[in-house]
Amino acid sequence: MMSGFPVLSLSIWLPILCGLALILAGSALSAGKLRRAALVSSILGFLVTIPLITGFDLSATGMQFVEKASWIERFGIQYYLGIDGLSMWFIPLTALITVFVVIAGWEVIEERVGEYMGAFLLLSGLMIGVFSALDGILFYVFFEATLIPMYLIIGIWGGPNRVYAAFKFFLYTLLGSLLTLVALVYLYMKSGSFDVLAWHKLPLPLDVQIFIFIAFLIAFAVKVPMWPVHTWLPDAHVEAPTGGSVVLAAIMLKLGAYGFLRFSLPIAPDASRELDTLMITLSLIAVVYIGLVALVQADMKKLVAYSSIAHMGFVTLGFFMFNSLGVQGGIVQMISHGFISGAMFLCIGVLYDRMHSRQIADYGGVVNRMPKFAALFVLFAMANSGLPATSGFVGEFMVILGAVDYNFWIALLAATTLIFGAAYSLWMIKRVVFGEVANDHVAELKDVNAREFWMLMGLAFFVLLMGLWPAPFVDVMQVSVDGLLKHVATPKLPTP
Repeated sequence: MMSGFPVLSLSIWLPILCGLALILAGSALSAGKLRRAALVSSILGFLVTIPLITGFDLSATGMQFVEKASWIERFGIQYYLGIDGLSMWFIPLTALITVFVVIAGWEVIEERVGEYMGAFLLLSGLMIGVFSALDGILFYVFFEATLIPMYLIIGIWGGPNRVYAAFKFFLYTLLGSLLTLVALVYLYMKSGSFDVLAWHKLPLPLDVQIFIFIAFLIAFAVKVPMWPVHTWLPDAHVEAPTGGSVVLAAIMLKLGAYGFLRFSLPIAPDASRELDTLMITLSLIAVVYIGLVALVQADMKKLVAYSSIAHMGFVTLGFFMFNSLGVQGGIVQMISHGFISGAMFLCIGVLYDRMHSRQIADYGGVVNRMPKFAALFVLFAMANSGLPATSGFVGEFMVILGAVDYNFWIALLAATTLIFGAAYSLWMIKRVVFGEVANDHVAELKDVNAREFWMLMGLAFFVLLMGLWPAPFVDVMQVSVDGLLKHVATPKLPTP
């Protein structure tokens, strides 16, 4: 591990500063220079996260790459960063997805190029801050600040109903977080600090734990999003530009799921066990019911948006069965979904750029005109269905194994995602990609250019790499997951 070098700060602030520079230089530089600057910035942003992978100690039980400095001394608020096996992979994943988003918007975005690219770089740094923060207020600041660039991305570069979708996204996620701030202040009053790791050791009565758990649940459930607070997501996806949909699905949904691991489970372990039936029930509803909802969608983006809700239901299901396979499977599913959902939205964006339609009925026979694209689109749809040897299979299989150990009937219901996932993904592929050329618009389609091809090939590489060789992803989280489960299994109620 690199001692003394502020890798996490560099990972956070490099994209933020580059993003602000691009926004400020928006009118002074040509679109070409802004695009190149954004690409260089995003690649640098990814490269500075690589030491987190190469220097991570698999056997260490505590936080690594820790940075700590006084921020608001009067209230004990610190600039406190660190990562463990629960958070490590999400930082390079965030930076990598940002590179793909910049490439995806290369030719599509023609107005306010600097502001567009800058917003995504800014968002990247803020999301990395969420995964790195170990101070409650610092986490809250990063968590809430991510709303601003995404709100602008949807509201400025989105579709016809972008203002409605942006407001709905902003209000849902902001209001959901207000009770969390109350919980953070309560924990500060009890412990005398905003140190999240100190909160993990704080003995709390069961009724207080339940309040704190529900306060966190409201914020994190909206962000995931869990049923029934999921209704903002399809609207946001449909109206967002392609890059916005990619980041929303690939990274932003993970902020809520990560919150359960870092806050809900370790701070309120007794309440987590007390309310596990509620969480499992909500997760299974997302898996089964939302999977059925995805089946009847006519808009490709809406279909993939609903599939994201179903897959994230699998994540929360894994977390609240309190066994190693379930929790590790949930985290693997989060990483895998980042690659697969990002790729699916990029594929839909490729079609939309050519035909300006996301309606499944407007397509048919795309393989006849775009064979390279069709091959990649089918691969990602198969991965979305949980095909073995793709990343989509690994996490789902681990969660199902964990569910079998927990309760056979829960495992049986969870396994329906493999059926529903295949049904809605392959139904879409059948109608969009295969068959005869459906109309003159499809007949005029041209296959992916070099930029689009290598962008999708990059994601295909990671989908297959993780499916064929999941060990590096699982090994990183093993020690941290075992420590979390041991912590949750130990009662934290105060002694009489």
